[in-house]
Amino acid sequence: MTKNNFRSEKRVGKSKAYKADERQKAADQKNRHFDPEKRREDRTRAAENKKSYSKFPKKRTNTSFSKVKEGSIPSDKVRINKFLAQGGTCSRREAEKFITAGAVVINGKVVTDLSYRVSPSDLVKFNGQTIRGEKKKYVLLNKPKDFITTTSDDRGRKTVMQLVENACSERIYPVGRLDRNTTGLLLFTNDGDLAKKLVHPKHGVRKIYHVTLDKKLAKHHFNAIVSGLTLDDGPATIDQLSYIDGSSHNQVGIELHIGRNRIVRRIFESLGYEVMHLDRVVFGNLTKKDVKRGSWKHLDKKELELLRML
Repeated sequence: MTKNNFRSEKRVGKSKAYKADERQKAADQKNRHFDPEKRREDRTRAAENKKSYSKFPKKRTNTSFSKVKEGSIPSDKVRINKFLAQGGTCSRREAEKFITAGAVVINGKVVTDLSYRVSPSDLVKFNGQTIRGEKKKYVLLNKPKDFITTTSDDRGRKTVMQLVENACSERIYPVGRLDRNTTGLLLFTNDGDLAKKLVHPKHGVRKIYHVTLDKKLAKHHFNAIVSGLTLDDGPATIDQLSYIDGSSHNQVGIELHIGRNRIVRRIFESLGYEVMHLDRVVFGNLTKKDVKRGSWKHLDKKELELLRML
C-alpha cells in the first residue's frame, strides 16, 4: 500500500457501532410501521403469535396450569403440610420436617411425600394421634389463678383446657403460656401458622401487664428497669413502665415484647421485690374488654385481621 492510495478513516468503537446499529433498526421499524402493507403483515403475524419483524416477538402466555385437566386433583384435597397446620399440630414449615421424618401415617402407611394431598376420606395420624382438618378457631380466655397452661396434667391439677372445653368442637391449643398464679389474656387456636408467628421472638408481639408488688417500687429501681436490666439469660429490655394512676407505687404497668419464661417476675425479683399479683391486660391488639375473669369469647373478624397484621 503506497502513501498515495492510503486513506485515513476514523475508527468507530464497538459501543458507537452498536448504538448506530440500534438507531438504524429503530428507523427501519418506524418506516415499516408507516408502510400499510408491512404494518398489516406485522399485525397478522402478531395475532398468529409468529415471529415478526420486532426484536422482541410476542410470546404465547402459558395458561395450561389454570385449565382443568383430566384426572386432576379435586378442590377438596389439601396439601399434607397445610392439613397438619389446620389441625393445630404445628406450622406448615414444621410439618414438612415431621413428614420427611416419617412421623405422619395416612391410611396405615407412612407418608414422606410433601406433595401428597389429603382427601376427606383419608385417616391421618401424627405421632399416633388422629388429626382432622378442622375449621380454624380463635378463642380468647381471661385466665384466673390456679390453672396451669398445659393441655393435660398427670398430677391432676386444673388446666386452662378445662375453661375452654365448651368453646368449640375443634381441638384448640394455648398460644404461649401464663404461670399458674398469673391471670389475664390467653389465646387459644388450632391455627398452627398464626400460633408460631405470635410466639416467635422475631415478631415480638406486644404484651402489657398490671403488676402488684409487695412494696413500693423505688424511683432508682424504676429508672433501672426502664434503662434495661441484665438477667442470667441475657438483657431484659422493656418498652414502657409506669405507675398505676390512683394507686400507691407498689402497682405498675409494664409493656414489653420479649417473651422469655417468667420474664416479668424475674425483672422485679432481681431487684428484691416479690410479685404479689400479675395480670396480662393486653396481648397484641387484644384486650380484656367484655371478657370477665374465667370466661372466654371468640375473636371477631376485625380482631382477627388486626392480629394477623402483627
